[in-house]
Amino acid sequence: MNYNFNQMTDRRNTNSIKYDFAVERGKPSDVLPLWVADMDFPAPQEVLDAIGQAVTHGIFGYTEVKREYFDVLHDWFYHNHHWDTREEWLIKTPGVVFAITMAIRALTSEGDRVMIQQPVYYPFQEAIKLNNRKLIVNSLVNKDNRYIIDFDDFERKIIQENVKLFLLCSPHNPVGRVWTKTELTRLGEICLKHNVIVVSDEIHCDFTYPGYQHTVFANINDDFADHSIICTAPSKSFNLAGLQISNIFIKNEMLRQKLKLEITKSGYSQLNTLGLVACKAAYEYGEPWITQLKAYLSGNLQYLRAFLEEKLPMLKLIEPEGTYLVWIDFRNLNLHRKDLEELIVHKAKLWLDSGHIFGSEGDGFERVNIACQRETLVRALNQLYQAIVS
Repeated sequence: MNYNFNQMTDRRNTNSIKYDFAVERGKPSDVLPLWVADMDFPAPQEVLDAIGQAVTHGIFGYTEVKREYFDVLHDWFYHNHHWDTREEWLIKTPGVVFAITMAIRALTSEGDRVMIQQPVYYPFQEAIKLNNRKLIVNSLVNKDNRYIIDFDDFERKIIQENVKLFLLCSPHNPVGRVWTKTELTRLGEICLKHNVIVVSDEIHCDFTYPGYQHTVFANINDDFADHSIICTAPSKSFNLAGLQISNIFIKNEMLRQKLKLEITKSGYSQLNTLGLVACKAAYEYGEPWITQLKAYLSGNLQYLRAFLEEKLPMLKLIEPEGTYLVWIDFRNLNLHRKDLEELIVHKAKLWLDSGHIFGSEGDGFERVNIACQRETLVRALNQLYQAIVS
């Protein structure tokens, strides 16, 4: 099947957080949203068909999955990421953030130190602080418009602060790095040396651009697998976030049982019935869809890159290696945070994710979601151009 990603789908008046809650979130009603990380494309037809069949059946009782569900997951990760998983490693949760929060609660105590690498997905810091753990930041270094890890600072802070848990974002949101095996190996060796458990958010693993290959952290060696929790989901890959399904893999039985107990204590049990149906269908039949989608997103990125170079050279694109989220440096405009917000929201009429919410390291940056129709991206960039040059 050939998919037409240029076809517009009207998402307004569907209770979409992205499109229908601007006013409730302090924005003008007419802003064009390119913020939250969901896509403006319908899910693959095979997924819609599977959901439709389940809806037609008409009964939505408590639902579990059998071996076939895991087999589909196994085949996806083995074929696409060369990772040979085991069924007993799998824990299903309603979302990656939920799983990360449960891991923090299960594997650390109040007051313990948990490390992240800012600028990074902002729910990480919220999960740490709201559960009364101490946030430790190993800031990423922006070197020549490419982010790298300060390994010396990473290890020094682990030792000084007695860090218990490290939240890895791989591929990284928002800076777009696809960490190399060499980088991940060095991180893992430091964490092993100091007995730090790694919780790796790999929700964007299926979105890498040509020339880059995602490495599953637990797949590097058995020691890393025994000291890590790998968080995956079909939500970003197939635009299924609202169906609340993620797949968490934990080789180490002790870590796995601790996480299971914490989830049980939270009162959560069976997952969303339609989420399970959609997940299985997506991983079983969705590869042609996502292959075409990645080609389309590469075209969007190419258009964005050319537009900035030609018309807005003062804005610097942090070249993404993965994800459909683009990190753009606005600091050459020399605007304070409130003035930059005024320019983007009220003058350009755009709703983006302000960089500062990802940590102070993100001040002066904006995160832009390019998983939209080309027409939407063209309109957004023209509105930004007019706001800046007028």
